[in-house]
Amino acid sequence: MNIKQNELFYLKIKNMDDKSILGTDTEPAVQPTSDERTMALLAHVLTFVSSFLAPLIIYLVKKDESAFISDHAKESLNFQITVFLVSIVLFVTIIGILLLWVVGILSLVLVIVATIKANEGKLYRYPFSIRLIK
Repeated sequence: MNIKQNELFYLKIKNMDDKSILGTDTEPAVQPTSDERTMALLAHVLTFVSSFLAPLIIYLVKKDESAFISDHAKESLNFQITVFLVSIVLFVTIIGILLLWVVGILSLVLVIVATIKANEGKLYRYPFSIRLIK
């Protein structure tokens, strides 16, 4: 991907709006290859087994090769860190322990939506995510 394509890719990302409770998606300026879609999909779906470790590894290995994979891995990593922090805060509070199941179900649904969007070749933004890694 040359510099011009990279610039178009990130301009498209910045124009996303946060209107949906299930997150937002948009078409990238350059369509990803099948391998890129597969790696982006894995960045989301492997969180069921390894939480934030899989997206971190995918991000570190593929960040210079593909902006599409890098974007999905960063989103997945930021979301998993957010879920972890929210779970700790809820666990510390007595009432919050009763609400942990809500976080789990919401996380499950959003990861499935992100996986589907990655497979479709779209950029995806989680709705409730602290963007620590930019």
